[in-house]
Order: sequence, then C-alpha cells, then structure tokens
Amino acid sequence: MAGRRCGTRRTHTVGGGLAVLLLVSACGAPAAPDTTDRDIRQTLDRRAAAVVHRDESGYLAVVDPRAKGLLTAQRAEFRNLAAVPLRSWQYSLEDVRRQGSTATARVELRYRIEGYDSAPVAAGRTLALVERDGRWYIDGDSPDRGTGQQLWQQGRVETAEGKHSLVLGVGQRPQLLRQVAAVADRAVPAVESAWHGTWADRVVVLVPSSLDAMGALLGSPAATYQGIAAVTTGEAGGSSAAPADRVIVNPEAYATLSERGKQVVLTHETTHVATRTATSAATPLWLSEGFADQVAYRGTDTTPREAAPELQRAVRSGELPAALPTDADFGFSDDADRLARAYEGGWLACRMIAGHWGEQKLTDFYRAVGAHEQRDGAVEAALNTVLGTDLADFTARWREYLKAQLG
Repeated sequence: MAGRRCGTRRTHTVGGGLAVLLLVSACGAPAAPDTTDRDIRQTLDRRAAAVVHRDESGYLAVVDPRAKGLLTAQRAEFRNLAAVPLRSWQYSLEDVRRQGSTATARVELRYRIEGYDSAPVAAGRTLALVERDGRWYIDGDSPDRGTGQQLWQQGRVETAEGKHSLVLGVGQRPQLLRQVAAVADRAVPAVESAWHGTWADRVVVLVPSSLDAMGALLGSPAATYQGIAAVTTGEAGGSSAAPADRVIVNPEAYATLSERGKQVVLTHETTHVATRTATSAATPLWLSEGFADQVAYRGTDTTPREAAPELQRAVRSGELPAALPTDADFGFSDDADRLARAYEGGWLACRMIAGHWGEQKLTDFYRAVGAHEQRDGAVEAALNTVLGTDLADFTARWREYLKAQLG
C-alpha cells in the first residue's frame, strides 16, 4: 500500500498589487483532545468506590506513590472512617487548573450516612494532583477556604447509636457518647411533636475532642465558639435536597451544663435540623433561633425569668429593647450579654406568638417567612397574612410582653 505523503504547499495570490504567500498544510493532523478532566474524574471515582467498599489498598492506589507522608496520612484517615456507616461517597469535579504534569482541582465531596441522611453532606475540597505515566495521582488534599475538617481527619471515630440518633466522636469516652445519644433520642420526639413536616426524624451529632477541634470542624477560630455548647451546620434551602445537617457539640461547654441544660441545647439544635428546608435567607435569626428555643422549652416548667436573665436585667433597668433583635445581634463576639439578650428576645417573641395566636400559627408564620423570595418584606407579609397584624403592632405587643414577663 502506498504511504501517505504529507507536506506544505506554497501558493501565491495577487490582488490589488499585493502578493500574499500562503502556506497550506496538505495533511494537518488534528490536535489530540485534552482528557485531563475525564482522567481526573476516573481517579476520583476509583477513590470513592474504595471508600464505599472499604478497600484500603484501592484507596491508597490513587495517592502519589512518591508522597510518603501523604500516604501515611491517607492510610490513617481511611482507617479512622472504619466505624462510620457510609451509604455513599462521591466527588463532583468543579474546576481543574493544569500546569504541565501537575494540576489543582476543586471538588465537592458528597457523602451520606446509612439510615440517617436523606440528602448528602457536602464539603468543598482542593486536591493537588500529579500525572505519572499517563495516570493522575492525588498529591495533596485540603479543605476549601472557609470549609472545616471532617471528623475522621482528627482521629479514629467512635460511635454510639440510639433509637433516633447517631453520635460520632473522636477522643471521647464511649460513656459520654452514649449519654449524648440518650439526650438526642429525647430531643427528636420533642421536635416531632412541635414541628409537623418532612424531615429525617433522626439526628447525627459530632463530638470532637476539644473546643479547638470543634473550631477546626467549622473552619473558624475556636474562640468564636467559646461558651457555645453546640451548633448546627447545614445549608438553608426550600427543598428536601438541602444538604444534611450535623449537630456539633463543644465538649467543654456542654460538660458544664445541667441535665436540663443539655436537653435544651440538643432539642434546640435538633429543631434546626427539622426546620432546615423551611428556613431560607428570608428568615431572620430572631425567628429561627427563637423558634428553636420555643421548641426546646416547650413542655418544661421553665419561666421567662429563669431562661431570660440578661433581658430581664435590661428591662428592669429601663433598657427595654425598641425593636426585635437584628441578625448582627446574634454575632459571636466579645459581648456575651448582647448575644444572650438576642436569643432571649427571639424566644420570647415566638413564645408570645404561640401563647396569643397558638402553636399552629407559629409554625405557619415560620413557614410563610421562609417561603418568601427575599428578606425584605418577608416578616411583614407573614405578619399580615398569618397573624393579621403589622410589624409596628407586633413590636409594640412584644415590648409589652417583655415588661409583663420580665418586669
């Protein structure tokens, strides 16, 4: 068979007194397609499958064999996951920047815990990769800026499972994890009795080893959560597809609470889990935090004077708030009294609604605010349509309620 002959053909064109030399390729081969994204996805898929199938060798096979320190760290991380009952583990490739035989990839890790997560937890990761012999290997793995560690990156995970809860801990006594599970088991039915909506009816609680470890999980300075017994992570959203929540306990602050205090804290945080899909950017913090406290105190004999000491001091000293708490009032700062007054004021606003209009109206009001497309006008519209009042009247009623309950 005759061989294919390739070359460059010169042609001349003349027009308007100008001669132009054209070089025309007689058999130009098309450039090879860039398969970087596809090949990196294959590496990530192999890693995900190895996690789900508990295949340690497969997990380590996608790590750069020359990165001995990373191999050691990844082996420890894989083993730390052993007790976590994973249902799924996937990576979504968001962005790839390649430079020669190296690349940086921004990915989203999405995983579910069997029996607890109706939607996955999402976490942004940044991966460094290196290509060797036509195959991509992971050369580095770190959380995205503003994203915290995962619990299993802090040590071996121990678990305690209750009827409605799963507690995951690192560096904690098994007895403590069982005690937290018992408190969470009481929180779930308490929330179910107050919030009638579709949610997982279960809660996952993380108990890190220390306040510093809690800050690392949340991607924030530990001092931010000094004195805060627990927080709930999650993404507000208007559908059941919103990523799953985690309640994260500050072991240092939690240990100082009474048994009643521990129950109030975990019921409050479990309420956030239940109401997540009805909470949106339109929901002010006085309502979301106040509603969670209302559910937590509901059914107890706790009085406003007992649960709102900072606001009581303000009222009795003639410093009655002029308006409902703003979102800024809930910022974790050095002003602990301001933060306490914000929580107490939001709770008493919700308690007033439940007492005057009824508990069903309170939940209807919460849903109506969250369903609004934007923050502006959301509370005002819901006050009008659900409670038949306006913001000025509601605020005046609330101020009178504070005087009556705390004066």
